[in-house]
Amino acid sequence: MSSIVFRAVAANLRVFLAVSALAFLALAAVSFAQTPSTEAPPQKVEQLLKLLDDPEVKAWIAKKNAPQPEMQMGASANDFMRWSEAVRGHLRGLRQAVPAVPVEMKGARDTIMTEINGHRPGAVLLLFIALAALGFGAEFIFRTLVSRTGRRNAVRAAADNQALPARHHVVGRSIFLGVAPLVVFAVASLGIFLSFTWPPLLARLVLPMLVALIAWRVIMRCAAVVLGTGQRAKSANEPDRMRLIPMDDANAVFWHRRVALFSAIFFIGWAAAGLMTALNFTPNVRSLLVYIIGLGLLAVAIETVWNRPASPATARIHQAKEWMLTFYLCLLWLLWVAGTPLLLWIGIYALVIPPVLRTTSTIMKSSFAGSESADKARNVVYEVLVERGVRAIIIALAVTWLAVVFHYHSSMMMGDENVNRIIRGVLGGIVILLGADLIWHMIKSYINRRIERARLTAGDEAELARSGRLQTLLPILRNFLAALIGAIAIMMFLSGLGVEIGPLIAGAGIFGVAIGFGSQTLVKDVISGIFYMMDDAFRVGEYIQSGSYKGTVESFSIRSVKLRHHRGPIFTVPFGSLGAVQNMSRDWVIDKFLISVNYDTDIAKVKKLVKVVGAELLADEELGPHIIETVKMKGVEAFGDYGINLSFAMMTKPGHQSTIRRRAYAMIRESFGANGIGFASPTVQVAGNEDHAASAAAAATNDAMARKKAAEAAKLQEN
Repeated sequence: MSSIVFRAVAANLRVFLAVSALAFLALAAVSFAQTPSTEAPPQKVEQLLKLLDDPEVKAWIAKKNAPQPEMQMGASANDFMRWSEAVRGHLRGLRQAVPAVPVEMKGARDTIMTEINGHRPGAVLLLFIALAALGFGAEFIFRTLVSRTGRRNAVRAAADNQALPARHHVVGRSIFLGVAPLVVFAVASLGIFLSFTWPPLLARLVLPMLVALIAWRVIMRCAAVVLGTGQRAKSANEPDRMRLIPMDDANAVFWHRRVALFSAIFFIGWAAAGLMTALNFTPNVRSLLVYIIGLGLLAVAIETVWNRPASPATARIHQAKEWMLTFYLCLLWLLWVAGTPLLLWIGIYALVIPPVLRTTSTIMKSSFAGSESADKARNVVYEVLVERGVRAIIIALAVTWLAVVFHYHSSMMMGDENVNRIIRGVLGGIVILLGADLIWHMIKSYINRRIERARLTAGDEAELARSGRLQTLLPILRNFLAALIGAIAIMMFLSGLGVEIGPLIAGAGIFGVAIGFGSQTLVKDVISGIFYMMDDAFRVGEYIQSGSYKGTVESFSIRSVKLRHHRGPIFTVPFGSLGAVQNMSRDWVIDKFLISVNYDTDIAKVKKLVKVVGAELLADEELGPHIIETVKMKGVEAFGDYGINLSFAMMTKPGHQSTIRRRAYAMIRESFGANGIGFASPTVQVAGNEDHAASAAAAATNDAMARKKAAEAAKLQEN
């Protein structure tokens, strides 16, 4: 009864409070309405209030003010716990699979007998042996036919005295003769197997074994070609031409055997995994048996580490290195067993990729090696393209496989999106850097080849000058391209990692503009020098004049040129200050001079005498090779105060005109003197008082001497 009364009172109380609240609000509204109205709010405030009442704006403000979850900048402790739990679960499953192995074996035997018409597992092995025998028979027939053809070609080549083929041709023929029979073996064995209808389980059991056998033989054949241990190489007179990796016979046999044993165990494990999958083995049992077979791979690797040929120079650190490699190999096997494929492949790449790349480079260089005459005709760009291209393909395939492994097993590693993005960016960046490396090495090899050819160029002065320009310009171009390719590759790499490169490019542009303004004179000098050299404006040893600077070019750098004046001083002139260049040592030069003779001179006789002088100059053993057109009289140039001015001209090689002109002067003087031809000279006739005559004669003599000195000074200035 009391509880009912209490509930009624509480209900009445709630109604009273609600009515009181409504009354209070009504009174407040009435009182607010009765107050004098204030000034209306501005229009912008009304628009703001309307926007605040908009539902979308309210939702955005609520979302903006909501507390944001804390960003995780890496793998959390839970991620590592999940990863460790997955590893422990994997190891626990392997331990539980040990007693189940005999049961799985018996179940596999029963499955074979049930699915293959009551045949035992030995029947599968007999069928595999029969197919392999048929393949070996077809391969033997093919080898016999090829060997007969090869012997006929060898006899024909010996009869024709043909030269030995190039090394890469020999290697290519050896690869063909090694791989082609394997192709025949594969076509024969697999073709016969696929030509018949077999029980589905039998096909799933035999096919992995055939593929494993073919793959193992291909690897063995390639190893024999690379190491030069094949039958063809053993019977050849020059086995070194067949060996792509420089080493002796003992090392080649050692590595060939280890490759054969390691690859055999690997493909046995691969085929066994396929057989167990076809026979429906449980994943734990299948993994356990594959790991046991992997112990054979570990044993072969450790044995190779301890027994590989080593040079005496490394005897002191031999033991420490071997123990470290042994520990590393055991660690890789444990990572494999623990079920961490990403870490396993990273460890394998760190161990295998560097020697594989070195070996690949050695093989490529050895393949293109040849005689000295072949070296001159080698296409360096093609060789670098093949070498770096093969290296890039190897690294790209490794990165692609690592990306696939990461994609399928990323749940076992750190699941943070930032880490995943960084890893994807790194993998993509590696491909970008590989492309940049390939492009750079192709460009560098081409430029280095051109520089080497320019350095070894022998010929006339023009060829030597052209080679000098190339030796100056090509290193500048090479450094510029290296910086450009490196900058582009780094920017693309950072962009792949998610870094905003826009601010970096803008900052670099501002910095470049500042440097350009601060060093515009230097930039002007450098660019001007590049264009002067491209235009072949001057060369070392040539006499040039530019403005008030003239002299012989002794040397030039990227920024300036050194001119040696004919009187001794040397000028260091920046290229930006040269302007128009007058080259006085290019191709040929025409030298003109005047000789004054008396008015009563026979002009025709002078022309004949000068023609004889010109012939004698051409016959001169010292001066003749430098004369292009010998000295000739052009005719009467002017009538002077004291005689006739005759004009003479000759064309010579640059730099020899002064010597030839001096010799021509001497010969002309002797010829004129012998034939009674006089040179014009000032004469004065004076009549009257003897004292006055003496004074006039002295004045005339002084005037003639002054004119002679002025003429000599003008000639010196011209020279």
